[in-house]
Amino acid sequence: MGQQIEELARFVAQTKCADIPEPVRAHGKLVLLDTLGVILAGSERPEVAALRQRLAPTGGTGATLYARGWAAQDPRFAGLLNGIAGRAIELCEGLRFVSGQAAMQVLPGVLAVGEHAHASGSEMLAAFILGYDTVARLAGGYTARPLAHQNGQVAMLAAVAAGAKLRGLDAQGVSRAMRIATTQIVTPSYTNAVAGATTLNVAGGMSGFAAGFAPELAMAGFEAQPDAIEESLSQLVGDGFTPANLLDEIGTRWEITRNYFRLYACCNPIHPSLDAVAAVLAVLKPQPKQIERIDIATYRFASVMRNPDPPNYFASKYSLPHAAATMAVRGAADFAALDDSALTDPVIAALRHKVHVSEDPSMSALAPRLRPARVTLTLADGRQTTHEVKSHRGDFQEPFTEAEIRAKFRQLAGTVLPAAGAAAVEQAVDACESWGEVGELPALMRLHGV
Repeated sequence: MGQQIEELARFVAQTKCADIPEPVRAHGKLVLLDTLGVILAGSERPEVAALRQRLAPTGGTGATLYARGWAAQDPRFAGLLNGIAGRAIELCEGLRFVSGQAAMQVLPGVLAVGEHAHASGSEMLAAFILGYDTVARLAGGYTARPLAHQNGQVAMLAAVAAGAKLRGLDAQGVSRAMRIATTQIVTPSYTNAVAGATTLNVAGGMSGFAAGFAPELAMAGFEAQPDAIEESLSQLVGDGFTPANLLDEIGTRWEITRNYFRLYACCNPIHPSLDAVAAVLAVLKPQPKQIERIDIATYRFASVMRNPDPPNYFASKYSLPHAAATMAVRGAADFAALDDSALTDPVIAALRHKVHVSEDPSMSALAPRLRPARVTLTLADGRQTTHEVKSHRGDFQEPFTEAEIRAKFRQLAGTVLPAAGAAAVEQAVDACESWGEVGELPALMRLHGV
């Protein structure tokens, strides 16, 4: 087995909450709060609610579903269902320098396993931050196949590491659980996204399931081959894995502090374009009927998200013409603006076909270090303006304010909690190190929820 993997497992197993610097813990709690809000709002999506209902008759106990009713469920399925919910509205945060939505892959399993294991709040927070660190470190050495989405891939192994820590496994046990989990990695395609295939979100939820399942396999005595992670990532599900830099600045560079947040309710690569769209709209202040065309040039990965007629709500999250047209009509592209009604709004539908997206190779050469976009807005009367951005707001280079992130949480949590309940949960997360058990969080939601 690789020395780097073993050292990473030891770091996860042995690091305590008190070992993590206070500023890192504070940022980790903000990421936790943001992710929790996304799970709550995502739980209201019809397919997510229907799945909960279908699984309810055969459900178990031990962990809470973060959804209306606050039902109990087997911790593995709680991690799965909460993870699916969090993926459903395309508002989760992510890694800035490598591909991955780390918090949404790790937190559902951490909450479920932590509640089932009666872990303290400080143990939960440490497992979350360490799991996040593990996602970024594994992803930094991983070469995914071109169409492979990050859901259920290296992040699954990291979620398992966090789950194993909460189950009290030592370094060897954490390593074994991670290696066992290589047999559970899934290979979802990015094509699912633009096709509106919500099954992509199930792949994300599988990390939450594995976080509860793989540690139990390890504790039951199941074994895995020594090089399971290296073989899986380099030859089976991926095209390469180089662990040489896996331990760089470990314990001093905390990956959770290098994340991005999102306020636009759509796929992150198109956010720079939306920043530029907002800028040109602010200059000319047009009515939708005055817009002749919107020309967008951006880097390749973002430029392929150009379908002007997304087939459903989920696909609309990956359509730059739809998001830009919604912003022009509704003045925003947040959770409230990019809702189901936006997809059928005739004014938005007409304007989508006036949005023209192309790749600028010079911009592609700068990605992913920078994520540029240039937008030109032309009105029917001939007036025109152009705005260019080097990258989007929300990453560590130009972060959103903490107030903006907290406002987002209140908006999303408000889908299932009254304002007083959302405020109480926000205060509780801020003080999560003081929780005697993780179960205090769902108990608070039951107290205030419906």
